[in-house]
Amino acid sequence: MTMIQWFIFFMIIQVIHFVGTWKLYVKAGRKSWEALIPVYNAIILMKIINRPTWWVILLFIPIINLLMFPVVWIETIRSFGKTSTIDSFLAVLTLGFYTYYINYLTNVNYIEDRSLKSRTELGEWVSSIVFAIVAATLVHTYFMQPYTIPTSSLEKSLLVGDFLFVSKFHYGARLPMTTIAAPMVHDSLPLTKAKSYLKIPQLPYIRIPGFQDIKRNEIVVFNWPVDTVRFFRDYSNIHIDKPIDKKSNYVKRCVGIPGDSLEIKDGYIFINGKQTALPDRAKTQYFNTVTVDEGFNPNSLMNRYGSTELRQGLNNGEYYVNLTDENASKLKNNPLVKSVIKDLTPKGNYNKTIFPHNEQYPWSVDNFGPVYIPEEGKTVELNAQSIPFYKRIIEVYEKNNVTVNGDEIFINGKLATDYTFKQNYYWMMGDNRHNSEDARFWGYVPFDHVVGKPVFVWFSWDTNGQGLGEKIRWERVFTTVHGSGKPVSYLYYFLGILVLWYGTSVYRKRKKAE
Repeated sequence: MTMIQWFIFFMIIQVIHFVGTWKLYVKAGRKSWEALIPVYNAIILMKIINRPTWWVILLFIPIINLLMFPVVWIETIRSFGKTSTIDSFLAVLTLGFYTYYINYLTNVNYIEDRSLKSRTELGEWVSSIVFAIVAATLVHTYFMQPYTIPTSSLEKSLLVGDFLFVSKFHYGARLPMTTIAAPMVHDSLPLTKAKSYLKIPQLPYIRIPGFQDIKRNEIVVFNWPVDTVRFFRDYSNIHIDKPIDKKSNYVKRCVGIPGDSLEIKDGYIFINGKQTALPDRAKTQYFNTVTVDEGFNPNSLMNRYGSTELRQGLNNGEYYVNLTDENASKLKNNPLVKSVIKDLTPKGNYNKTIFPHNEQYPWSVDNFGPVYIPEEGKTVELNAQSIPFYKRIIEVYEKNNVTVNGDEIFINGKLATDYTFKQNYYWMMGDNRHNSEDARFWGYVPFDHVVGKPVFVWFSWDTNGQGLGEKIRWERVFTTVHGSGKPVSYLYYFLGILVLWYGTSVYRKRKKAE
């Protein structure tokens, strides 16, 4: 929906509210027209139901308002003496239209100084749960979101089983575009796996200003763009159509920012012609073919040389090993090791799974590019050579109709020789170079797909560990994601603060009781 369509929809809601409540406003000692004026009518309603004015803010925050509307419907009818369970049930079941019945077909009186305390223990419990969900959803949607690392694409920096807190405010919180969705879940409901949202209505993309831009080589959480792409490895005939904010969450390292020229040479990334220097916590890995003599213990590849994946080769004494360059060099010095050869794929043979999926560019995962990473406001020339890179951007991410007829390119029916980008784009890759489905396969990530910045590992679980003591990676609990040097756990500091807070609370309660 466009902003104009949303404005019309908003005004229709105001009329519906006015028709269903104006008599109630009058009975509460207000003027009938006060039920019609947008925002002002909500402020007056808060006064009528004896609730704080700041509740009005919650009524206009997407997702949060879905939780608040039923609360306000119930509070409204209770302010006019309808306090039974069946009344509350009907208010919610009819999506608030029960007020029409009260407004026109009943003779109710306004209760000015009604008690706000629930009459039953169950009601008090439900109220507490509802506002706990409201608070948690507000934090989850606009400030900090929990996230779990499901794959090994950032192995060494982030491990499978790491539980993260992802900051929404660093790059600016994105308002939910999907307005009707279950709180605290992503695209599916727990257990049932049913869709957790409705595709319509959709809000236009709006982002609250952040306090920093995405920096090169930062780890970023984003919505996976190819949830709607028709080509991708074995999924070439599948089309999954999801709203942007309900596409799968991915986490990768942003190795290229808007305006960069990126190239990969023998597995190493070059930005604007210069080999990129990754943070010291980033440990890039590549598959190597390791040939060894008899007597070599293959378990040492995992233990001593830090391999994250080990496969037996086709011949005896040959292994396919995932290693960092540093560990590969150490392995070469082992007298029982004959050779360590990095598995690099040269350019020259067209691979349809590699971006930009065009025979003009026979690239590989190890020798790729150069590609230009689009920057908002910058203009590029459009021709038969450049359109494979930008067609999806122009058509899907920036909502235009694109037709290619030989060397002629038409945008929205008009011949186009150039194009100016409407937003920034990023190049996201995994540190586990040969075990990461990343931008080398599906291209650019638009800024409107960016979710946030991982800042904290609050828990880490190793499914391969033996017993509880080994399954919990204690050294990773309460560690920072970014920064230099070995991650330091702040768990004991947190526990100390928690004990101090609890002790202070107990002391204050005792003093108050005395």
